[in-house]
Formats: sequence, C-alpha cells, structure tokens
Amino acid sequence: MAATRRSAKPKIRPPRKHESEVSPEETWNRLSKNIREIHNHNTSMLSFEENYRYAYNMVLYKSGSMLYKGVCQLVAENVDRLAEEEIVPAFRSGGSNDPMEQGQQAELLLKALWRVWDDHTGNMSKLRDILKYMDRVYTKSNDVPEIWDAGLDIFLKHIIRPPIQDHIISAVLTLIRIERDGYVISRSAVKECVDVLLQLAVDQDGKTVYKRDVEPAVLTASEAFYKAEAERLSTTCDAPEYLRRAEARFDSENSRTHHYLYSQTGAPLRKILERYLLTQNLSTVINMPNSGLDWMIDLDKMEDLNRLYRLFMMVPTGLPTLRRALKDSILRRGKDINQSSVNSDHVEGADIEGDGLDAGATGAKGKGKGKARAPGATPQTLTIALKWVQDVLDLNDKFDRLWNQAFEINREIEGSFHEALEDFINLNEKAPEFISLFIDENLKKGLKGKTDIEVDLVLDKTITVFRFITEKDAFERYYKNHLAKRLLFGRSVSDDAERGMLAKLKIECGYQFTQKLEGMFNDMKISTETMQAYRKYLENTPPPELELSVTVMTSTFWPMSHSVSTCVLPELLTRTCKSFEQFYLSRHSGRRLTWQPSLGNGDVRVQFKSRKHDLNVSTFALVILLLFENIPSDEFLTYEELKSVTSIPEPELQRHLQSLACAKYKILKKHPPGRDVDPSDSFSFNADFACPMQKIKIGTVSAKVESTEERKETRHRIDEERQYQTEACIVRTMKDRKRMTHNDLINEVTLQLATRFQPNPQDIKKRIETLIDREYLERCEDRKSYNYLA
Repeated sequence: MAATRRSAKPKIRPPRKHESEVSPEETWNRLSKNIREIHNHNTSMLSFEENYRYAYNMVLYKSGSMLYKGVCQLVAENVDRLAEEEIVPAFRSGGSNDPMEQGQQAELLLKALWRVWDDHTGNMSKLRDILKYMDRVYTKSNDVPEIWDAGLDIFLKHIIRPPIQDHIISAVLTLIRIERDGYVISRSAVKECVDVLLQLAVDQDGKTVYKRDVEPAVLTASEAFYKAEAERLSTTCDAPEYLRRAEARFDSENSRTHHYLYSQTGAPLRKILERYLLTQNLSTVINMPNSGLDWMIDLDKMEDLNRLYRLFMMVPTGLPTLRRALKDSILRRGKDINQSSVNSDHVEGADIEGDGLDAGATGAKGKGKGKARAPGATPQTLTIALKWVQDVLDLNDKFDRLWNQAFEINREIEGSFHEALEDFINLNEKAPEFISLFIDENLKKGLKGKTDIEVDLVLDKTITVFRFITEKDAFERYYKNHLAKRLLFGRSVSDDAERGMLAKLKIECGYQFTQKLEGMFNDMKISTETMQAYRKYLENTPPPELELSVTVMTSTFWPMSHSVSTCVLPELLTRTCKSFEQFYLSRHSGRRLTWQPSLGNGDVRVQFKSRKHDLNVSTFALVILLLFENIPSDEFLTYEELKSVTSIPEPELQRHLQSLACAKYKILKKHPPGRDVDPSDSFSFNADFACPMQKIKIGTVSAKVESTEERKETRHRIDEERQYQTEACIVRTMKDRKRMTHNDLINEVTLQLATRFQPNPQDIKKRIETLIDREYLERCEDRKSYNYLA
C-alpha cells in the first residue's frame, strides 16, 4: 500500500511594507494635484483608492496636520476663485430704477451664490469620502472640525463676508420688495439662497447666517414697508377695500414664508402686519365715514363684515374693539327707535289737543269742527307701540343674522348684542306696556294677514325681547289687564294660542309668574260651566226678561285692584242680575258677588226711522241708551241729568257719551255739536240715524296706551307691590339663614328679585329698616349684621 503524501506546510509571508521611502511632502504633492483636479471637475481619470491611500499614509505617518491644513488651504483658494468668477461679476451695477431690471439683477446674484454653493458642497462631498480616515483619527485626536464642517466654515468666511454678504442681503430684500409691489419674481432663486444661509452656522448654539443677518433685515424692511402701507391704505381706501387689501397682505406674507422664507420668520412678520395694518387702525376702519361698521351693517355686507371679524380676531384688542363698536351701534339704533316713539307720541298729543279725535260719521249731521275717533280705527298711540316693538324685533333679527353669518356665532359678540338690547330697551319706560300691547294685538280675534304659525313665530320673537326687560313685574300687570279684556270680550285668536303664550312665559319666568294668569283661564272655564248650570236652573223657574251671560272672576286673579265703578242699573237689568245672584249663592255659601259694569257689554235692538239695528255696546252705554227709551226724539237729557240718574263716574260718562254722540255711529245727538263732551251739553235720541249694516258695534273712545295719569297710577301700584315683594324676600332669606351681614343680605335679595325687577339697594335698605321696626329682624351689636326674630 502506497504511503499517503503529507501536504506541505503553508509558508507565512510577511506583510508588504508601506512605501515608507516616499516622503510626506511628495505624497501631499500628488494628493494636492488630484484635489485641484476635483475642484476643476476633472475626476474621470482619478482613482479613489489611490487618493484615499495618500491621505491614509499621511495620517499614519504623523503628517495629519500637513494634510488637514493643506486641504483647507486648497478649499479656501477654490472658494475665492469661485467668488471672483461667479459672484462678484453678478453684483448689481446700479443706476436703474426699473423694478423688473432690479429684480433680474438680484436673481442673477442669488443664482450665482447657489451655483458656488452647489459646486463647493459637491467638491466637499468627494473630499469627505477621500479623507474619511483623517476625519476618524486625526480630527478627533486634535479637536478640529471634520473636513465637511471645515468646508462650511471656509465658505462662511470667504463668501459670506463684505461686500458679498451685503449684496446678497440687499438682493433678497429687493426681490421681496418687488414682489410686495405686485411684480412676479423668481421665488426659487430666493429659496435657494435662504437654504444656503440656513446651513451656515455662526456659533456653537447653531445660530445660522439667515437668523443673524437676513431675518432681522427682512423684519426691519417689512416694518418700514407696512408702516407706510397702513398710512397709505387708511387715507386712500374705504373700509371694505382696506380690509380686502389687509387680508391679501396677510395671505401673501403667509405664502412668502411658506415658499421661500424660513418658517420661523412667519410669526414675527405676522406680528408686524398685525401691529400696523390692524392694531393701530382698528378704530379708524370701524369709524370710516360712509364705509365703516355702521355702513356695512346697514347694507348687510356679510362678506365684508365676516372679513372684518376674521381680521380683528387676529389681534388681542380686536374682539374687544369690535364688541364695543357693535354695542354702540345697537345702542344708537335703539335710541333712535326710542326717540322715534317719543316724537310720535308728542305729535299725537298735539293732534288730539288741536284737532280733536279723528273719524268721519254717517247718519245725523254735526256742525262741530272736530269729530271723535272711530272706535274701530287703530289709535295712533297703539300704532306707536306696535311700531316700536316691531322695530326692536327687526333690529334683533338683523343682528341675529349678522351673528350667524358674519361673526361665526361668537358667544362674546352675542353677549354684547344682548347687553346693548337690554340697555336701550330698558331706557324706554313704556317698554313693558308696549310689549304687552304687541302681544295683545297679535292674539286678538280676526287678525288679518297672518297664519297661526306666523303669529306663533312673532310671539316667539316677542319673548326674546321680553327677556331683556328688567321690569317684568310691570309687564305682568299690563299683560294681565290686556289678557282680561281679551278673555272677557272674546277677542282671542284661540284658547290654544293664549295657553301657548302662557307656556312661553312660564318657561321664562317660572310658575309663580303665570299662576294668576292661569287662574283667569280657569275662571273662564268655570264660568262656562256655571252658565250651563244656570240655564238648566232657569228651565224650572220663571226666566228673567233678558238673556244674561256672566263671567265670575276670582278677585285675586283678575286685575280688579281698582275701586268698582258705580252705576245705577235700570230696574230691568237689576232684576236679571238678582236672578243670577240667587242661583249662584245657592250653590256657593260664604261668597260675595260684586258686579263690574265697566267690563261688561250688551246687545240691544234699536228702532230708528229707517230700520232696526242691533247694537253691541258697553254696559255703561246700554244704561245711557235705556234712559232714552221712553223719551220723544225731540226732547233732551242734560249731561247733569244723565250723571245724576246713572251715577256713572264722570270720566267714564264722558267717554261713553263721546262714543254714542261724537264717533262714527251717532246714536245720540249732542247739543251743541262738537268734538268734546262738556257738563253744559244736552243729548237727544238720533231717530234719523241710518247705516247699511244690521249689526253695529259701538266701541268706546279710549286710548289703547296709558295716559300720563294712568301711568303714574300704575307705577304707584307697581312700586307698592315691589315693597311687599322685597319685604317677603328679606323675611324668607333671613328665616333660612338666621343671621346675615348687610352686604350679603342686599346681594341675596337683589339676586332673587332680579327675575321680576332690578331692585335699588337703597329701597332694600328701607325695607330692612321697616322690618326691624316691626320686629321681624334685629340689628346685631356689630351694626353690620342682622338676626332673624322668630
């Protein structure tokens, strides 16, 4: 068997020695030559491995310093060459004022800077690859920047220096100014320049050339530009145009920041625009004649108002300024509405005093200069009340549309609207009465031109106005009076509409506010049931000569606080009333019936020469007419005789005689003829009366709005009721708390009574003193607190 041949032992060769015989100077000469070729873009024939080995050897043989400094020197020389060849020739020659030419020259300079930067960074990228060993070993051990960072420092020192630096900044500012003036520029040129300057840090904190030099220059130039721009716009533009230009400036600066300036420049630049275009000119824009806020509101310039809102919301003082201006605008408009109603009221008063009551007449002729107002006509005073409320509703609707469409449902602006509405509404002392009259007119039977839905919509809007009045107790009194007349005379649109209105008031003010009003409705329902029972009762007893319909009203629910108007009823009416009294008292023991002839009415058939007519008249007018039943038409009853026989109060007697003798339907003749009723007048039956209608309603001549004297009396009653309510509130509060300081008690009582009226602290203090005198409270020893006495 042949022996296995053993493999030979491998020979270990020593590593090849480096070319130590080559000196560092010669190595550097070779490398520097190649680096110059790189700067000249002649790299096709160069070997990356060879150049890397050159650098490696120099570092390895302790010539790193020569290599590092030599490379930096070559880079600096190349940058200087590029600056002289590319940037310096692109400097602006000057002399031309043409914006387009200036822009072209600035663009050439910025593009030259970008070309130099692009060339430099391309070269540095190649050098970084060749010098990686130097960056890894030499730079770290000697605490010097890596070659890339060193290249950036060289570019910063040799390019971003005077005069190049000044020309670059000037070029950037020139292009921005030209674009602001409306010309088109090369945004890419500015963007490239900004990108270069953002990569050049000037300190250890990373602050760049852009942040150090360009941004402050841009902001300074922008401040000067927009200061002049604001002055120019405020003197040459109206308010809508000013707002459009300002908004366009904000949009253009946002675009500028987004496309070629640094994003962090946007905030300080925006502050400049806000300061000069907005903050310093807020009031100027709002108050511009024939174009300011009021003008835009008058013409419903929703787009302009929305622009104004958006711009004003940009600055801290914008919204408060806008709120004040809107509040002042509403107050001015509201005061005009109030003044219009006052002026109309004065004119109406002068007309009544000079020309008497208005209206024509049919039937008997009269020689009087003036004629009484036709009862069917709407009095001018009522028209004033309705117009005032409608104007307020229109104003509220207008600003509600503005709030929704222009002011983006801003709650603070809504608060200003409400404050202004509340202020001017409560400046009109007749506001509670006017609102009640407006509701009354919309709830009356036979309202033409409006459907139930439209009436309900109007009442909803009226409730909105009602919220703003502080004297809700005064409104309650007027509303109660008007509701009583609607219920008693059957003038309501429908029971559902009335109860719907009550539900709205209950939601606003609570159950106590509507408790008595609901009691009135309950009385009407019970009265209907009572009359049904009365008619059944009459089936078994001799019926009275007249058909009678009675409404039994609970005195605490109905507005019957005034004294009962006296009246001596004819025997025929008295017997009929006695019949109902006997029936009612037999069903209810311990009750007392008090007749209210001033609130009643009756139907009577009257024979005239031409025909018979069915007249609907008030109870007082019926009593007066029955006195002429058995008197020949040529005989008279004097005013004093009528007053003596009927015992009707003199003001009521005069009003009803006016209705019968001086209005449209002259059932009686007044001697001598005239517009007013005097104690010396006498009256006779007008047998010659003629009218084409069978049924005639004889209304009472009276103003629908309270007279001055009536308003004083109403105010006195309201003040009296407020005293009782204030005392009751004080007692309730002290009974619950037992002990309170004076200020706490005043605040608590004011808070609780605010839903009905705004109490005066002095009035509360007077009520406290009264309660102390009556021993409900006692003053503590500290003289600042009160105790409740059980």
